[in-house]
Amino acid sequence: MEAKAKAKKQDGLTDKVLKQFYFNHELSCADISARLNKSIPLITKSINELTAGGLVIEQGLAQSSGGRRPLLYSIKPDAIYVLAVAMDQLSLRIGLLDMHNKPVADVQQVELTLFKNTKSLQRLIEIINEYIKSSGVAKSKIAGIGIGMPGFVNIKEGINYSYLDAEGEDLKEVIGQATGLPVVIDNDSSLVALAEQRFGAAKDQKEVMVINLGWGIGLGMIINGKLFRGHDGFAGELSHIPLSENGELCNCGKRGCLEVEASMLAVAQKAIAGIKEGKITSLKHITDDPHKLAGDAIMDAANSGDHFAIDLLAEAGYKIGKALAILAHIMNPETIVLSGRGARVGKILQAPIQQAMNKYCIPRLVSNTSLKISEIGFDAELIGAAVLVMDNFKLNK
Repeated sequence: MEAKAKAKKQDGLTDKVLKQFYFNHELSCADISARLNKSIPLITKSINELTAGGLVIEQGLAQSSGGRRPLLYSIKPDAIYVLAVAMDQLSLRIGLLDMHNKPVADVQQVELTLFKNTKSLQRLIEIINEYIKSSGVAKSKIAGIGIGMPGFVNIKEGINYSYLDAEGEDLKEVIGQATGLPVVIDNDSSLVALAEQRFGAAKDQKEVMVINLGWGIGLGMIINGKLFRGHDGFAGELSHIPLSENGELCNCGKRGCLEVEASMLAVAQKAIAGIKEGKITSLKHITDDPHKLAGDAIMDAANSGDHFAIDLLAEAGYKIGKALAILAHIMNPETIVLSGRGARVGKILQAPIQQAMNKYCIPRLVSNTSLKISEIGFDAELIGAAVLVMDNFKLNK
């Protein structure tokens, strides 16, 4: 990459300066100096190198605050691109994003079932290669590929213990060799939390629970300003908190998990069962496939005022709130963010979640906890995948 080749590193300082622009948009030399605790001359040198390399551009003078107006800089949107992949159990979304997290090619959604699919990894690689080719963007302009995926993901060894079996090999290396680009992977809910922390409702907050409302129910925990992963990296499996002793059997092998009670897949299954029982609803057109089409149709119907759809989501929200109450007693969060696919019905879920938390939480523990609906919602995992790439990105690697 020509732009990268021109920008030299100063013991990693130039990388850090570039990332400051990516995560904070417009900044002055003094802003970055304070953030990185480095002298202004050193920061100025790095900015000059990045500017000469075509990665950073001047944005004019900041508004006056009583003294000399500082010159602002920002990262050049088309200097580098990131290929972001956001997977769930049934499909994936793939997009090429610029340095302002804006798509530079159409974001595509492709069906890809992960459960018991031995060909899912090969198909993922094909989708990525096809997308890069169709985008018309040279690989030399792409900083890397970030992939969010459901399941128990070991980010250090590159293994997903739930899906995408690579026969013990590092998924990052397997996909990287097949695509010719550096690859980073993480659990989907961790990336949703990462996106909310850097660009969304959890920005600049220290103690946050980010709920990934998708076909499952994931959780990303930000503790002391950092993403908490737990001892083995598997923290945040909210879907598998047990709500009952005699509930339906979950894919994890246990009974009564939140996932079989309140996930969007569970809601879709209940909707189809209710329709067969003669429930009055506008949803009669949905098929017997309790997957994407049914789930999206339920959310659309609920937002249009369908009572049956609203009742189903309210019931799910209450159960989610009950599970969150358990965690709130442990974490005492500043904020709970409803994010992911289900954020589009966040206003419907918000009240029953809050009601359950009010009922099951000690008031003092959550009296100062705010429940927010994400503004980036369904795009959070894509943005989180881009964040993951930029967190690991190095010039002249």
